[in-house]
Amino acid sequence: MIAFVRGTVCSITKDTVIVDNHGIGYLVYVSDPTKIALNREVTLYTYQHVREDAILLFGFLSMEEHDVFLQLISVKGVGPKTALTMLGVCPVKEMISAIENNDVAALKKLPGIGAKTAQQIVLDLRGKLVEEEQEDVQPQNSAQRDAVDALKALGYKQSEINSIKKEWKSDETKSVDEYIRQALVLLAKRKGV
Repeated sequence: MIAFVRGTVCSITKDTVIVDNHGIGYLVYVSDPTKIALNREVTLYTYQHVREDAILLFGFLSMEEHDVFLQLISVKGVGPKTALTMLGVCPVKEMISAIENNDVAALKKLPGIGAKTAQQIVLDLRGKLVEEEQEDVQPQNSAQRDAVDALKALGYKQSEINSIKKEWKSDETKSVDEYIRQALVLLAKRKGV
């Protein structure tokens, strides 16, 4: 297994680079070749994909992107080229946020990803891409606090609840039930329902 390739970039195409490492040119598929400069030294963290008809190298400028790629290809229906294309149009932080916040609608917009695959990505990867829970955003009144507790009891994560806080307006006249209904509508929109 090739863990990384370091060398001088001697060729760039729309989805690959050739890295010269001591006279050996490695053809590496990359998510965004515009971030790589010709005739400059680069280190690419790689994944070696072996098929019946080819051995391919996929390269990443950061270990974080490499790790997210590995998680994506573990999902049924997501191959290496699809995962690479996803990372090419969606930065790693946004990808993690969409998965953690159950934002199926955002994932469906990515090339090669349909509704079922987007739902499968969320189902398989939610909770695996972040090391610690997002900080709790404090509710503004007691009814909203009770609604947050109810949403957690229904299985929603704090990160999902935090993601709707800007739209979830505090109003002293709202009941707990009204807050819950409003939150469920906002959360359903995020899921693309």
